[in-house]
Amino acid sequence: MSYRKPHDLPSFSPPVRGRGALDNPAGRFEDKTHETDAETFNALLEAGAEELEKQVPTQTFRDTSRTIVTSNDSPDVGLDFTANPYRGCEHGCIYCFARPTHEYLGMSAGLDFETKIFVKYDAAELLREKLSSRGWQPHAIMFSGVTDCYQPLERKLKITRGCFEVLRDFGNPATVITKNHLVARDTDIFAEMATRNLVFINLSITTLDAKLCRLMEPRASRPDMRLRAIETLAKAGVPVGVMIGPVLPGLTDHEIPAILKAAADAGACTAGYVMLRLPYGVKDLFQSWLHEHFPDRAEKVLRRLREMHGGKLYDSEYGHRMHGEGKHAEHIADLFKLARKRYGLNRHVDLSTEHFDRAAGRGQLGLF
Repeated sequence: MSYRKPHDLPSFSPPVRGRGALDNPAGRFEDKTHETDAETFNALLEAGAEELEKQVPTQTFRDTSRTIVTSNDSPDVGLDFTANPYRGCEHGCIYCFARPTHEYLGMSAGLDFETKIFVKYDAAELLREKLSSRGWQPHAIMFSGVTDCYQPLERKLKITRGCFEVLRDFGNPATVITKNHLVARDTDIFAEMATRNLVFINLSITTLDAKLCRLMEPRASRPDMRLRAIETLAKAGVPVGVMIGPVLPGLTDHEIPAILKAAADAGACTAGYVMLRLPYGVKDLFQSWLHEHFPDRAEKVLRRLREMHGGKLYDSEYGHRMHGEGKHAEHIADLFKLARKRYGLNRHVDLSTEHFDRAAGRGQLGLF
């Protein structure tokens, strides 16, 4: 059963400390809801931010999926296979396009997505099983194709690290995109893989403004820490890029040149960007957040989004959804291309499959 407040009650104010969403609306597939009565809700508001946070502690659940590698046929993603050790993401980025995936679990795209995390504890074993199978032909695997594989829980659980130990052993290439400095913890594995062109790391940086970052990405690493991760990886010989993911038109687009310069100075060799995507219930969550924190700019941001998507806040059409269309989308594309060229972020990273060794990856089992 999902949870939401009654429509006639105000949004959480102040916002739940350390969380991105202001609400926990019912999912698309839910026909039942539990509504907090007005007296209880008002009591929570009066208790203040600390008490509100106690109402939504992070919970973990075992994900019983029997696979870790998922094939992908989206023509604008660029990789055929993805892996996600976690479902849901504690980073709590308000704009996250993956939020609606929690609705398939009977939960909300709001606070549930960032507080109820499903963990694939046996991800490394499942990956080893996949790469050991005769049907697997070596391909690059993208980690964090949906939710961040280096979110805070990874510090303790080390599930992603275990997966990369398997990839290193098999000689199978992989890429990562993350908003967490924690990725630098595994520099030892990445450096070893990089000698065989087996790994490429992307740090996602949406803003250099620490205050804005805390509001829209409350439990992701600060911008300076992400830049530090780029520096650490680059110095170790690991190819690393910066992804401005996403660009928020009217809110962060002016920062594109500064972000690319900072990333290049830190050692990044390539760069990319995607436009803000607001599928399904993310539209409502983002609009509530925007009006709460930036009432003076809210309509400007929403107007520019509609200009990019033919009058809608989002268009899921392949080839369009990542960058949008129209004059403002073209302006952002030109600004990005100019800055990318100026700061030398045009390198193309080629990963290799020639080192794949099924027997070596299986260890002693390969002898039988």
